[in-house]
Amino acid sequence: MTETTTYTLEVPGAVLAYDVHRPGTPGDRRPLLVFGSPMGASGFAQLVGQFGDRTVITYDPRVSERSTLEEGAAVSYEVHGDDVHRVVAATGLGPVDVFASSGGAVAALPWLLAHPEEVGTVVAHEPPLTALLEDGEVLEQVTADIVATYRARGHGPAMAKFIQLVMYDGPLPDDFLDRPAPDPAVFGFSAEDDGSRDDALLGRNMTMPAYHPDGEALRASGVRVVPAVGAASGAAMPRRAGEALAALLGVEAVEFPGDHGGFAANEWSPQNDPAAFAARLREVLDGD
Repeated sequence: MTETTTYTLEVPGAVLAYDVHRPGTPGDRRPLLVFGSPMGASGFAQLVGQFGDRTVITYDPRVSERSTLEEGAAVSYEVHGDDVHRVVAATGLGPVDVFASSGGAVAALPWLLAHPEEVGTVVAHEPPLTALLEDGEVLEQVTADIVATYRARGHGPAMAKFIQLVMYDGPLPDDFLDRPAPDPAVFGFSAEDDGSRDDALLGRNMTMPAYHPDGEALRASGVRVVPAVGAASGAAMPRRAGEALAALLGVEAVEFPGDHGGFAANEWSPQNDPAAFAARLREVLDGD
């Protein structure tokens, strides 16, 4: 039986909430850190539940769920990476293996460069590294438009544009922004503006500068980095970026079951299979 203990940690500009899930009979494998960005710990509950034989650490990024961000405090991939370092140091459980998803997979890169001794294997699942893509300039413009839409019109119109972006199959054409804006109702959102501007994705993560990974430094770090992509992700931006990271590192991307969130089955992706995803993750980690 797994025992979960929740802690808080004061870091520069924020207070982080993190969890340590300890199995009743721990095995001999390294602890596993599971995180995303801006997704918090709750989004990984189905995956964590598959690892009852090893200690698992989860946390809420400074912009999400139980963690809190001070007014005016910095948010960047490097800052998120430093937060992860501080969480691992606070647990005293390093070195750890890592499964990092989406923005978390980007934040893992500056962390492992700064603290390679804390990390065994890093599985970087579909990091949105737009700077590596042929349509990077268009993606930068589209991201800026989504942020501007959020600030001017609120959550629904901006989120509809975001979903349109991540669902697009293949490189974005130069005239992508000339296309009609999607109807929020098509995706189940309201077009009404409730006045709130505290969305972690639209109001925080999407405002961060694109991260430019240093392939040479990553290869020289001594950390085993495994770029991972979703079998059901098509040619959407996150999968293309995962493949681009693999090319930068001179390795093959490893395919995982499901889509961008293949570790969780939900109303958006009921076909995802967390058990199959966890089995694949075990295979990759055990290949160290």
